[in-house]
Amino acid sequence: MALRALALRALSLRAKLVLLALLPLLASLALIAVAVRQQERSLAEREHALVRASYLDARRTELKHYVDLAVSTIQPLLGQPGGREKALAILSSLDYGRDGYFFVYSLDGRVLMHSRQPELLGQNLWELRDPQGRPTIQQLIAQAKAGGGYVEYLWRKPSSSLLAPKLGYVVAVPQWDWMLGTGLYLDGIEATMAELERGARLNITATMLWVGAVAVFGIALISAGALVLNLSEHRSAEAKLRALARQVVQSQEDERARLARELHDGVSQALVATKLLIESAQHEPEGATRLQELALKQLNGTLAEVRHISHALRPALLDTLGLAAALQHLAGEFDAAGGTRFEARVEGEEIDPPEAVKTALFRIAQEALNNAARHAHARTVSVMLSFEDDGGISLEVHDDGQGFDAEAAQAVADQGLGLRSMRERAAALGARLSLVTSPGLGSRLTVKLSA
Repeated sequence: MALRALALRALSLRAKLVLLALLPLLASLALIAVAVRQQERSLAEREHALVRASYLDARRTELKHYVDLAVSTIQPLLGQPGGREKALAILSSLDYGRDGYFFVYSLDGRVLMHSRQPELLGQNLWELRDPQGRPTIQQLIAQAKAGGGYVEYLWRKPSSSLLAPKLGYVVAVPQWDWMLGTGLYLDGIEATMAELERGARLNITATMLWVGAVAVFGIALISAGALVLNLSEHRSAEAKLRALARQVVQSQEDERARLARELHDGVSQALVATKLLIESAQHEPEGATRLQELALKQLNGTLAEVRHISHALRPALLDTLGLAAALQHLAGEFDAAGGTRFEARVEGEEIDPPEAVKTALFRIAQEALNNAARHAHARTVSVMLSFEDDGGISLEVHDDGQGFDAEAAQAVADQGLGLRSMRERAAALGARLSLVTSPGLGSRLTVKLSA
């Protein structure tokens, strides 16, 4: 169960890593989308302003040319008898398009000629005001008296009978006290601007869709990569878990076989020999004392053998004298085997940790010493048990042997099982296990358990 929990934690960690990879991508795409939207909107506004300004400049030039043409047309009639009537007739016949016409007002606001709205002839529109309260005719006449120029105002469009914005150009004809002018309605340019804005919105929408498509593609790509990685890692983890499970089962079977052999070959045979000695003493009274001494000696040997087996299963020193004494005794046993020098030291004021902590640290040290004795080819192996002032415990096993590649060992499912077992025991305690090793430079295993 602990191995399965570790695998699930590893999968959860990979999910978090994938999420950490996705969040910057999504944030970047969101910022890009906002920046592109703002940029396109700004560009659309500038384009709108430039098009409008360019259109108005062209229309102003056009209006001025129309009025200049009209003035040059009536210029020969100035001062001639009946020239006014002829001039008004000529101007009423001039037009340039459906809503392009000339108008003539007296300087006091009376309509003298209006080819598209003849019903206005003779009316005095001096007090005419638009819906905003601005005096329309007064503005036009004032601009004409000032030497001519452009005026924007509202006027009823002949083709639709609706009020529409209009750009007019007016001049004065002082010989006849006239205001002569013409104008262009601006609702056409407003429609053009609306079309441009609609196109800009479509472009922005298309850009946002592209950004969204890129985001979806990026998420799909990262998710697919994460899925492939998870499947690969999951298979590797499953293979390692199965190998470790097989190793655990095999270790149990090996341990049972070893105990069975020791009990059969050692304890059982010794008990049989003791039984035979006692039976011989019963049948040979004259030699009973000597046989009892032999039986007692045999029983003492059997008791030592039982203690040895019991110590191998769980050292009694761990329960009676504590973790420090058990580690020193363990190092002494390895040292007694010869070849490599094993030593154990204790630093700090010893405390009595919980049973689970003592057992886990002892088994980690036992596994580390086994690995050092079998594979390190070291001259010296040292065990350091430190009791910190804050109640923490630190276990360190160091050897000056040949070292190994820990990552390569753990990458193979049926190797590195001892190291994974130690990591499992440390993780169960909530301790931090670190291993510093490389080929040719020895190994240093450290387990730190906080208070």
